[in-house]
Amino acid sequence: MDPVAAKYIGAGLAAIGMGAAAIGVGLIFGNFLSGALRNPSASDAQFGRAFIGAALAEGLGIFAFLVAILLLFVMK
Repeated sequence: MDPVAAKYIGAGLAAIGMGAAAIGVGLIFGNFLSGALRNPSASDAQFGRAFIGAALAEGLGIFAFLVAILLLFVMK
């Protein structure tokens, strides 16, 4: 296999991680909204935890983006 083709395949696979992070953030806030509608009095205590979970999921998405960029532009 050509190394350039392998580089593009690896970057494409790393880009899947960015999509998975977006799905994870959607699930976090969707489940938070579902729980907040069931028990509105507990939603204030859980709101900070939802943002922490979203930040961790987005951090993994940014890491996947970094890996994709490194594969495309730094690897020879």
